[in-house]
Amino acid sequence: MAITQQINAPAEFIQDLAKDYGTQLAGLTAVPLDTSKFAPQVAAQDPLQTQAASLAASGVGSYEPFLTAAQTSLAGAQDLLGPGTGTGAGSISSFMSPYQSQVIDTTLAEFDRNRAIQEQNIRSQQAQLGVLGAGRSGVQLSEFGSESDRQRAALQAQLLQQGFDAAVDRRQQDLANRLGITSVQSGFAEALPALQRGDISTLGSVGAIQQAQAQAELDAQRQANQLAAFEPQTRLDTYGRGITQLISGYPAAGSQFTQVPNLTPLQTALGVASTIGGIYGAINNPRGFS
Repeated sequence: MAITQQINAPAEFIQDLAKDYGTQLAGLTAVPLDTSKFAPQVAAQDPLQTQAASLAASGVGSYEPFLTAAQTSLAGAQDLLGPGTGTGAGSISSFMSPYQSQVIDTTLAEFDRNRAIQEQNIRSQQAQLGVLGAGRSGVQLSEFGSESDRQRAALQAQLLQQGFDAAVDRRQQDLANRLGITSVQSGFAEALPALQRGDISTLGSVGAIQQAQAQAELDAQRQANQLAAFEPQTRLDTYGRGITQLISGYPAAGSQFTQVPNLTPLQTALGVASTIGGIYGAINNPRGFS
């Protein structure tokens, strides 16, 4: 048993648009798409990041000179922690003034000169009184001599004590200086790495921000290039959708009726492909239908 099949052909101007669409599509797909302009790119390391890495590498062990100096100062200070006896390093005698003997000798010589003058004055007075050489005169000179000797010994002891005290003070001052220097040098050894870490962190953070900005610019440029590269396809796709809407919404130009036998399911399935081909033929050769 035969059935009637109707095929509607689009309007002629729509068929012309469809042909034009096919021509443009064929031309567009015939040329390979250059994807190099929108390939992913990674922003280079920022100069500040490079500087941070260089500072981190060069700063390794930068504290060691200060630490070594602190250890040296501390070793010298340890010699000053004892009682200071003897004549070795750190002893009190090593801090005695090298001019002490000259000072003592000069002071005692001046004392002896004054003593001789005083003794001569006593003798002159005794001579004027007519008692020079008498018993009382000898006692007076003897007492004067004993008192002078005592004063001379006391003066000498005082000078020696002053020299000793000055040496002790210089030794204590040297100890305080060494301990102070040790503290300062240890502080430098401890603070320097922390300061460097702060600089490295700041440089790295600012560098990362600038690298992120550079990466964002690369990504934006990549997206712009991609949009530009696909612009013809996007435009043609819009063109094709417009044609599809015209085909579905514009009255057909004509119809064809065909009597076909009643088909089996297999024949029906095979006929679908033939029908699609017929529609394509209708679009490309609409004048074959009336």
